[in-house]
Amino acid sequence: MSETNLNEPLKERHAVVTGGGTGIGAATAAALLRAGARVTLMGRDAVKLEARRAALGGGEMIACVSVDVADEDAVNAAFAQAAERLGAVDILVNNAGQATAAPFVQTDLALWKRMLDVNLTGAFLCTRAVLPAMLANKSGRIVNVASTAGQVGYPYVAAYCASKHGVIGMTRALALEVATQGVTVNAVCPGYTETELLQASLDQITRKTSRSEAEARSLLVRHNPQQRFVQPDEVANAVLWLCAPGSAAITGQSISVSGGEIT
Repeated sequence: MSETNLNEPLKERHAVVTGGGTGIGAATAAALLRAGARVTLMGRDAVKLEARRAALGGGEMIACVSVDVADEDAVNAAFAQAAERLGAVDILVNNAGQATAAPFVQTDLALWKRMLDVNLTGAFLCTRAVLPAMLANKSGRIVNVASTAGQVGYPYVAAYCASKHGVIGMTRALALEVATQGVTVNAVCPGYTETELLQASLDQITRKTSRSEAEARSLLVRHNPQQRFVQPDEVANAVLWLCAPGSAAITGQSISVSGGEIT
């Protein structure tokens, strides 16, 4: 392998990162860019996507496409646009997601469907959009950003847990289906990670209880044996490893990035 390839192991690869405007998605996009990939940021908020593109240096290596990942027609159009701009998609990071807490008896059908639509159906639709070309090329990496909530249960987030368990189940099934065709499918499962989504959870706890934000943070961080929140870059590094050339034997796995919470 040449020195250039060592420095840029994903050179000539096109990666799509959904939910790429903030948090884990933004950190992952930055890691993929540093590894030499062309990157398309996808998400619902075009303003956030463009701001992230500018923060990452702009240029011809990075594009933005606005999309609702739960809308089949919008997803198909978005991926066609991404391929037209930066070429066939070699890497897909299904990161777009939502999390809303509610006691089970207060979890109405709208909340249930929203969690499944964005977290599970969104990953399904995006994967289906890229898979035919990956199979035709005998090459591809699909990484689903699930959660420790897809590996264990947590109270008050039944809909979220169900959606993330579904993502891991889909990951395992598809990995077996395409195992001999050059495509790997894996999931990373972050614990509580320092993102806007975490801040929303903290705000919900403080709003609905008498706890301060510091108390809410202590309540959530107690699950992590390292007694800290995961950082977005730490999740991005796990995603990058799964996308690298040397990871071809890793497929069907759900890798916990949680400071030892899941062993």
